[in-house]
Amino acid sequence: MTGQAKKRLLVLDDDAGVVDFLCDSLTERGFEVTGLTSPREALLRIKTDSFDLVITDVEMPQMRGTELLTAILGEKPSQLVLLITAFGSIDLAVSTVQSGACDFIAKPFKIEDLVSAIERAFQNRQMRREIVRVRKVSPIDAPNQVVAKSPAMRKVLETARKAAGADSTTLITGETGTGKGVIARLIHDSSARREQPFYHLNCASLPPTLVESELFGVRRGAFTDAKGDRAGAFVAAGDGTLFLDEVGELSLEIQAKLLHVLENGRVRPLGSTAEVPIRARLIAATNRSLEALLSEGHFRGDLYYRLNIIRIEVPPLRERSEDVVPLVDLFLNRACERQSRSFIGVSAAAMRRLVAYHWPGNARELANVIERAVVLSDHDTLLPEDFDVPKNGGVEALLAQGADGNVPLEEIERAYVRRVLEEHGGNKAGAARSLGINRRTLYRKLKG
Repeated sequence: MTGQAKKRLLVLDDDAGVVDFLCDSLTERGFEVTGLTSPREALLRIKTDSFDLVITDVEMPQMRGTELLTAILGEKPSQLVLLITAFGSIDLAVSTVQSGACDFIAKPFKIEDLVSAIERAFQNRQMRREIVRVRKVSPIDAPNQVVAKSPAMRKVLETARKAAGADSTTLITGETGTGKGVIARLIHDSSARREQPFYHLNCASLPPTLVESELFGVRRGAFTDAKGDRAGAFVAAGDGTLFLDEVGELSLEIQAKLLHVLENGRVRPLGSTAEVPIRARLIAATNRSLEALLSEGHFRGDLYYRLNIIRIEVPPLRERSEDVVPLVDLFLNRACERQSRSFIGVSAAAMRRLVAYHWPGNARELANVIERAVVLSDHDTLLPEDFDVPKNGGVEALLAQGADGNVPLEEIERAYVRRVLEEHGGNKAGAARSLGINRRTLYRKLKG
């Protein structure tokens, strides 16, 4: 207790000897203790005075512990109340904890056990005071909900909504895990084709021998295993949307055939001499630089310009840190629903770590980290140690990429500033002093 204000305790028991013993023992351990034997007197003191914790017996002649707890919380809903109960009243104590008590301890107990329970109550209270996001089930938490608090994502959303009002081929680019598929689905769901199919085909997941048949269809007998006619992705999408994910993985041969389909609006199934008209709108996506592939001769220029009519670049999560907190809300809600778990929320320290991390795997990595924490955590509030991310990962990951020439100096500097801010518990004045800059410069560097 040295160096900080003593915690004020109110001890209540109808046995004066127990009260004296507890008062003496807890005073010796650095607490400021008031002892009473009357529940009614205790209620009056609680109304007029301030105590960090009330310790009360459950079984008292004047008033039952349950009644007293209700009366205390009626006066001060946030009051910490620790119950002392006889061994035979454990069920009653558990019920009382469910009604609002912070904990209980069963008689007989060692004073060290009581001190541990007291300290645990204060730790839990501090943890709850640090919560910055409280989990709430949201009726708008749709599977393809887009989080766009940052200016960069608001711009993406604006372009996507404009694209939804057109019928032009759209190219969505961005790193793995940024949510390109979510944007594609948003465009479809916001378009006049929303009632029609949304057909998602990942080009990278297809064996080279099956790409053509999966895209364009196949006629019976076209090859050994073709035992019947099968529509390809363009026909299966009907009047809806065909989403070709990882289009940069297509071979030059398939690229030529895809270009023919886009220019003529007709597709020729494998093994057929006749072409079939198509009506689907095409959205393509890639995590690779098509411009680099183009310069290396691995992507056709004519197909590139045919796909790149409307271009949407989804920024990596490290460039839109404003979206991390609402994404944590979203993913925590979903993970709790899937795992049938219930959490109060995320502590401030944990949230600072999540915001400071570089997220090389982007939103997908964040979702996986949240789900792992929900599955493995043993408490009702997610803490820093629940998240499997390196404490210094944000800066280290940036330095690793920066060494390869992939990250601008300004971004590395911004990550370092955020790291220092995290170490100061979010205190901007302290962080600015450590960095040797003023607060205005700190704000500017954080915003980039």
